[in-house]
Amino acid sequence: MQWYIDVLKKYLVFDGRARRKEYWMFVLFSAIASIILSIIDRVLGTTYNNGTSGILQTIYGLAVLLPTIGVAIRRMHDTNRSGWWILINLIPCIGWIWFIVLAAQEGTAGQNQYGQDPKGAERFGGPGQAGPAEPGYPTV
Repeated sequence: MQWYIDVLKKYLVFDGRARRKEYWMFVLFSAIASIILSIIDRVLGTTYNNGTSGILQTIYGLAVLLPTIGVAIRRMHDTNRSGWWILINLIPCIGWIWFIVLAAQEGTAGQNQYGQDPKGAERFGGPGQAGPAEPGYPTV
C-alpha cells in the first residue's frame, strides 16, 4: 500500500525514475480500487453506459489519471527511454502489449540521463542499508 501512496504523493512529478515494484504495485492497487468502486456503483445503481461504467469508478479514474501518467513516464525513464514511449499505448491492438513488455523490463543499473537508480542502495549496498546487497547484483 505504501507504493500506492508514494505515487499519489508525487501527483504531478513527471521527472525522475520509478522502479518496477513502484509501478506494478500502483497498477495493482489502482485496479483493485477500480473493481471495488465498480461493484459499489452496481449496488448503488449509479451505473451508466448500459451498466459498464459507474459514477464512482469514473471519478476515481479521473482522480488518478495524472499520477498514472506520471508513474508510467518515470517507469520509462528507469529503462532509459523517453517518457513519450507511453504513447505507444495508442497503437491499436498491440500498443498496450508492447508497453507492458517495456514496463516489465529491468531498469538501468546506476545513474542514467533521468536520474539516480531507485534500486541503487539494494543493488550496491548503499549507505544506511542494514543488510547486504540484493542477491545477483555486484557489491562494488
